[in-house]
Order: sequence, then C-alpha cells, then structure tokens
Amino acid sequence: MNRELISVIEQISREKGINSDTIISAVKSALQVAAKKCFGASDNIQVEIDPKSGEIQVILIKKIVEEVTNPKEEISLEEAKKIDAEAELGDEIGALIEVGDFGRIAAQTAKQVIFQKVREAEWDTIYKDFRNRQGDIVHGVILGQENRNYIVDLGKTEALLPHKEQIPRETFRRGDRIRGYLCEVKPSAKGPQLILSRSHPEFVGKLFAIEVPEIYEKIVAIKSVVREPGDRTKIAVYSKDPSVDPVGACVGMKGSRVQAVVRELRGEKIDIIPWSEDPRVFIAEALSPAVVERVGIDEEEKSALVVVSEQQLSLAIGKKGQNVRLAAKLTNWKIDIINETEYEKKRAKEKESAIDQSMAREISSGTNIEGNTEGQGG
Repeated sequence: MNRELISVIEQISREKGINSDTIISAVKSALQVAAKKCFGASDNIQVEIDPKSGEIQVILIKKIVEEVTNPKEEISLEEAKKIDAEAELGDEIGALIEVGDFGRIAAQTAKQVIFQKVREAEWDTIYKDFRNRQGDIVHGVILGQENRNYIVDLGKTEALLPHKEQIPRETFRRGDRIRGYLCEVKPSAKGPQLILSRSHPEFVGKLFAIEVPEIYEKIVAIKSVVREPGDRTKIAVYSKDPSVDPVGACVGMKGSRVQAVVRELRGEKIDIIPWSEDPRVFIAEALSPAVVERVGIDEEEKSALVVVSEQQLSLAIGKKGQNVRLAAKLTNWKIDIINETEYEKKRAKEKESAIDQSMAREISSGTNIEGNTEGQGG
C-alpha cells in the first residue's frame, strides 16, 4: 500500500505539474487532521512519510508522569517503560499509531484534506504560470457561454472572455478555437481568474508581433496602437534600421502579413502609420488614408490645425468622426480639420485683423505726437 501511495503521488505530480514534496506535505497534513479527529483535538501528534518507500509513521507524543490525569497527552512511567526501558519521569515518549486504526470518518477527512491541498497547489502553479504570461496571446477552445461571456478552455485551466472584451458582432460556437489577449490574472478563493480580451489595442500589437519577424526581432517597434474594435485600428510603427521600411514590413509581400491580422479581427480595417518625431509629419500620416495639405501646431496647447482639400475633408474626418478621433488618440494631439476655402477665409480675416490693429497703433501714435506738439506750442 505504501508503494501505491508513492505511485499516486508521482502520478499527480506529473499530471498536475505539482512538486511531489508539496503533495507529500499535503498527505502529512491530511493524516495529522485525521489522527486528531480520531484521537481528539491535540497538538501532540506527528506524521512522518518516507518519500522513497512511502512508509507512514503516525506518532502520538505523551509526557511521562506519575499519575495520569489527561490520557490524551500523558502516560504513566510503567506504560512508558513497556515502550522504552530507559524512560524516566518528565520525559516525552512517542507511541506509533496504526494508520488503519483511524476508521472510516478519519479516512474520509484525510481524503478531503488531500484533495483540497492538491487543488490549492494546482491553483498556485496555474497562477504562477499564467501570471508570467499576462500581456501575451493565448490559445483556447470555446466551452460555452454564460450571460454573454464566453468560457474558454486553455488546457490547464479555464478563462473568461467577457462581453465587453469581445469584438462587436463576433460570435463563437462550442468547440471553436480562438486566440485572446491575456489582460488580467488574479487569485481568488475559487482559484485563479483569467480574463481574456479580443478588443484590447495590445491584442492587435501582439498579432503583428507574431506575423512580422522584424517586430519580434525588435528591428521594428510599435509606438502606439488605438482601436475602435470591429471597425478600425491605427498602429504607429518605427524602424531602428534605416534600411528597413516599417510599414512595408508590417504589410508583407502582397499584403500577406496585414491580411493575416485582418482575418483574425474579422475584417477590421487597419491603418499602418510610420511614426515620426516631427508632430506635423506624424499628424498628417495619422489621418491616413486622407491626404493632408498642411499642418499647423500649437506646442503649448498641444493642438493642431490641419488643412485638407474639399474632396479629402470627409475622408479625413471619417464616418462619425472616427478617423480624426483615432488620429488624435494615436498622436496624443488635439486635431481640428478645415478645408482650403475655410483656411483662406481664416487667413484673410487674420490679415484684416492684423491691418486694423496696425492702423490703430499708428493712429494712437499720431495722437500722442500731436498732443506733445500742442503742449510745446502752448
């Protein structure tokens, strides 16, 4: 039976990825609980397990006294000498307890404790494993749906894909394989909770890192990603090697790399923007696919005025303002867009205002001269 115990421990260790010492410790704790339940609550019970042979020793420690008043913790000198002939008053002596003597209730208690300890150890292993993978893409299989949230089997454990983290209008069926961004791993009383996202901007960034070797090798860097999930993504990229085109690397031969990401996102449009240190250039690129005529910036207010042709105005703004909204998030600048006609009117008004101010200053200056002249004549 002892050899069987070691075999079971080794099997659990392999299947659950739990250290065998942790399981042995759980068994010791279980037997200690069972012994206390069988022989009464006491702290004088020790359990030892040989990790090689599986031999179990349950020892009840008692103090040697002249007159026994508490049989659970004390033993007479006469009884002690039957165990150890050299026993003396005041000493402590251990008596072996047969494991089989625990009875059905104690055995059931031991089983429950072992199960709980092993489960806690398994949870701890899962938590540590997935905590290190937080921020990565994981693969799973859809198990089902509860309250519009998908339950995803990740192999060792399950994860939740909440409704708010799903791409709008995207649906799955039981058995579908999916990829998700592991955005949160947190411990709980019922085991580690893993939260997946397919709407997170970083999900797109990680997908490009998978498809584009230059990103994985850190030749091309992703500077910023902004999304309106299910509709459009803008991603700003930069190359550390002047000979490598960051946009071309992300697009791939005949668009193969970007199309792989688009398919994963169920047709979501993706604008790949070359990042620039010059805010004027970066803002103009961020408004792609629109063509920008000129960009004026206010660095203190971190705001920009963008001028486009009449034909490009609706494209620059986008449906319901989506394009300019995403561009503003990508660049972290406030962006106002006007067409060339409005811009010329604005310049004309500014020139007219500047002329009026100049004339006002000249008139004011002339009045002062006349006043001074009169003063001298008087």
